[in-house]
Amino acid sequence: MDITIGVQNLPRELVIDSAQSADEIAAAVEAALGGSKSTLELTDARGRRVIVPSASIGYVEIGTENKGTVGFGAL
Repeated sequence: MDITIGVQNLPRELVIDSAQSADEIAAAVEAALGGSKSTLELTDARGRRVIVPSASIGYVEIGTENKGTVGFGAL
C-alpha cells in the first residue's frame, strides 16, 4: 500500500510502501491528529519505522493496495 505524507515546511513529501492495511493506517493517522499521540508512526514493507511529529503533518494520502501484475498487457 502506498502512503504519501505531506510535511509542513518541507518541499518534498514522504512516500512509504507499507504492508499495513488501509484501516490500520487510517487509525494511526486519526490517533496522531486527534491528539492522543504526539507522533504518527508507520512501518514500511521492509520493516523500517517512519515517525513524523503529528504537529507537522500537512496531509496523508492512502493509496490502493499494491497488486503484483504479471505480463506486459492490461486486461
